[in-house]
Amino acid sequence: MSPADRLLTVEEAAERLGTGVRFIRRLVSERRIRYVKLGKHVRIADSVLTAYIEERTVEPVRGRRAGYGLVV
Repeated sequence: MSPADRLLTVEEAAERLGTGVRFIRRLVSERRIRYVKLGKHVRIADSVLTAYIEERTVEPVRGRRAGYGLVV
């Protein structure tokens, strides 16, 4: 996390990922994502969400399957 990194609320993080707030809260409670605790408030750095997206991005398979054309 860089010093200039923006800290997002749980609601903003959910909007950025296109998910519900409940999903973000589950990631936090299961400690599957890094977060900052400020008193009772939870904040998630924008760079943490970017890393989360990159780690879970699946690359397409390119090649031929027997009896079929190119795999798309």
